[in-house]
Amino acid sequence: MVDLGKMETEKQNPHTMNLDQMNVKEALTVMNNEDKKVAEAIEEVIPEIESAIHSIIKQLRKGGRLIYTGAGTSGRLGVLDAAECPPTFGTPKEKVVGLIAGGQRAFTEAIEGSEDSQEMGKDDLINLGLNENDIVVGLAASGRTPYVIGALTYANEINVPTIAVACNKESEIGQVAKIAIEAVPGPEVLTGSTRLKAGSTQKMILNMLSTLSMVGIGKVYKNLMVDVQPTNEKLVSRAENIVMRATDTERETAKNALAKSDGKVKVAIIMILLDIDKEAAVKKLEESEGHVRKAM
Repeated sequence: MVDLGKMETEKQNPHTMNLDQMNVKEALTVMNNEDKKVAEAIEEVIPEIESAIHSIIKQLRKGGRLIYTGAGTSGRLGVLDAAECPPTFGTPKEKVVGLIAGGQRAFTEAIEGSEDSQEMGKDDLINLGLNENDIVVGLAASGRTPYVIGALTYANEINVPTIAVACNKESEIGQVAKIAIEAVPGPEVLTGSTRLKAGSTQKMILNMLSTLSMVGIGKVYKNLMVDVQPTNEKLVSRAENIVMRATDTERETAKNALAKSDGKVKVAIIMILLDIDKEAAVKKLEESEGHVRKAM
């Protein structure tokens, strides 16, 4: 049995020993001060995050998938980040995948014992058809979740690149993965409640991994989401605004270009900036592997 008490994520926070006696303002101030440590912890592992992003971009360019695997809060964060990629970056839902121990039902309720099975972590990747073009990111605040260890171990066995994200140093998943991102924000305000600082730390790292990987494969022009899918009224307006900002043009021009490009923001931008038709713009983007700036 592992002694969880020795892990940073399980230690008592000396600043909140009397949390139950604090008034709300005092507790909020302490929580806010503790949350400031999240960004500081991440700053220390920027080199490891950079290496991870280069690896993800390499695999995505090969046609592979970015696969998150985790349990509990960590698993939910992976599923959440994966779910946000299609509307934000226009990726197929199969391109970024979130696996959580216990399956989809575990997103909203605890599935007892599911995280304790290394075999289940392996099986979920086998069922997904994991191949060497993919990349697996194992998420575990403690850094010792068997489900994640099983997944990372199997990925290594079939030569799939692996990344670990943990909130303890010298973590078990960090020792298994090829790249270990171990950002340690310290003990939680509520002892052992890793949905707090550890959860925020993992979420911020996932923001970096997915966002900058998508920049790397051409899903962004300047700082604009040029592969956004205009699937509702808000996103239609956002698509128009993106075209307007990218081309410094009026809304009517942006609307017309989007209509002619079948709602493809990047195509509309190229059509306007280069004064060419849809077919020529599509060809330009194909030649530039989807990068608007290169197409220019």
